[in-house]
Amino acid sequence: MKKIFTLVTLLSFSFLTFGQNLPGLAPGQTPTEKPILHGKNWMAITGKPLAATAGATIFNQGGNAVDAACAMLAATATMWDVLSWGGETQALIYHPELKKVIAINALGYAPTGATVEFYKSQGMEYPPAFGPLAATTPGTPGGLMTMLAEYGTLSLEQVLAPAMQLAQGYPIEAQTANSIEGSKERIKEWPYSKEVFLSHLGEEREAPTPGEIFVQKDLYETLKKLVETEKEALAAGKSREEAIYAANERFYKGDIAKEIVRGTREQGGLFTEEDLANWKVKIEEPLMVDYKGIQVYKLQEWTQGPALLQSLNILENFDLKQMGYNSAEYLHTVYQAMNLAFADRDFYYSDPAFEPKSPIQGLLSKEYAKDRAKLIKDINDPKMGAGDPYPYQGGSNPFKNMLSLEGETTKEQIHLAELSGTDDPYFEAFFSGTTSIQAADKDGWVVSITPSGGWVPAVIAGRTGVGLSQRMQSFVLDEKLNPYNLPEPGKRPRVTLTPSLALKDGKPFLSFAVQGGDSQDQNLLQFFLNVVEFDMNVQEAVEAANMNSLQMQSSFGAHEIKPGHMILRDDTPVWIRSELVKKGYIMDFWPRTSGPINAIWFDWKHGSMWGGSANYGDDYGIAW
Repeated sequence: MKKIFTLVTLLSFSFLTFGQNLPGLAPGQTPTEKPILHGKNWMAITGKPLAATAGATIFNQGGNAVDAACAMLAATATMWDVLSWGGETQALIYHPELKKVIAINALGYAPTGATVEFYKSQGMEYPPAFGPLAATTPGTPGGLMTMLAEYGTLSLEQVLAPAMQLAQGYPIEAQTANSIEGSKERIKEWPYSKEVFLSHLGEEREAPTPGEIFVQKDLYETLKKLVETEKEALAAGKSREEAIYAANERFYKGDIAKEIVRGTREQGGLFTEEDLANWKVKIEEPLMVDYKGIQVYKLQEWTQGPALLQSLNILENFDLKQMGYNSAEYLHTVYQAMNLAFADRDFYYSDPAFEPKSPIQGLLSKEYAKDRAKLIKDINDPKMGAGDPYPYQGGSNPFKNMLSLEGETTKEQIHLAELSGTDDPYFEAFFSGTTSIQAADKDGWVVSITPSGGWVPAVIAGRTGVGLSQRMQSFVLDEKLNPYNLPEPGKRPRVTLTPSLALKDGKPFLSFAVQGGDSQDQNLLQFFLNVVEFDMNVQEAVEAANMNSLQMQSSFGAHEIKPGHMILRDDTPVWIRSELVKKGYIMDFWPRTSGPINAIWFDWKHGSMWGGSANYGDDYGIAW
């Protein structure tokens, strides 16, 4: 799925290791594997070096951070950085003129016929992880064009130019090429995917080799149609915004939409032309909590983002700094706070446009968090379940009778502890990747995006070159798991994707995001605490050793749980390990456990930006 699986086999340099200092370093200094990025004018960070270059190109053409972020989004989708053009886009944008954070919901929804009854009639316990029946409607094209039209400054033609050059042919990276080779048997099930991905069909290696020029003719033609439509609209006297929306109309209601529907239904999917025509990007109000004078923003509960906010509310009741970075007490306390927040995520989070609505006001209540914090004991509770937030918002819980069942996991859900290691399919699902995009400019625009969906192996929709999302798998079919997150046409599944922005003193403080499925808000929570509680700079914080809990439902596949299971970095001292065993944990140890996180910290004292880019694989940043 993403570099997390291949790179955990690499040797890890010991840094930020429980207060140790290395020879030649002054006390308090800590080396990092990658340098901090310093910029005065702009910063562009994402999951691929070529895509970061696309962002830098747009900045050099005079674009703002939204323009650059859209160019990086287009490039990463074209390069299959664990997403494609048929996936979904989630973004937070700081608008410097309005001095507010804006949320972009460009997640596709369930197509016509996608119901609990339909999937059960197919003999399924969950919607499938792959294939045409896993696909929500494409969201990324609409998300990109909406952000560009509303908040950008350049034309669609300018912003798509790097991606179109990539579609005409680029030297494919080993990560993507090898992912294609490893998935080739599934890819062969879908004729259009086989034609695009398997350039050496019938040979021993059927995927492209690393460095080979990878060409996507159909995708190039699709992007070319969007640019042609924009040009025609401009020639007819339309404004920049109207011309971009004309291209958006062609994708969702014109000949592109018709081919997406035809190609999807040919391969067994459910899309109708009405499904694409009726889907719209939502510009929303984000959710926010205040943590010690810092306002932390996340997307609404159609993502897992509020779990980070809930965790912060719970952790406010503890003296984390006094516990010490990654002490046994600290790791246990953070693990337990996440248990409480993610148990609520698993039971309550869903698309707020549908009934029943998640009780988000109660879930984010400081009083609710205080009462949840009282449940944290000295040892791990493997049956930690959801709480009842309804009284904290003056309501009555319609599913209160299910709460006693929610903490009980079936034998099928519990993934046995001996099935450990990075080659375990459970880990592949739990840490399913995406990419992240961070952009900021001297005028104050800040953009944080976690796009995803349509990763390899993806079903390509006919002759469009568009790889379809696999996001239907994040629905559940059993209301005892989550009575709010059951599939129905037009409904968005609850996803893991979760960009972050934080403000302090009314100005941007941090912009941060990470790939990694259910691990995302765990790693982002610890990154934030590394900066705020332990005074790490942004690069130290993205590389620092984190802990990952597996005591929550996986959002993918069969939604398994591993109660009490914890992943730690392999340089964790033996005395910390011993204390955690006493507290009831089962531990795995990996060379890297931090993400990969990409982030920007704003230095208002000096008028500059500090960028942190993960020391995993391909993530890369450029600044000026």
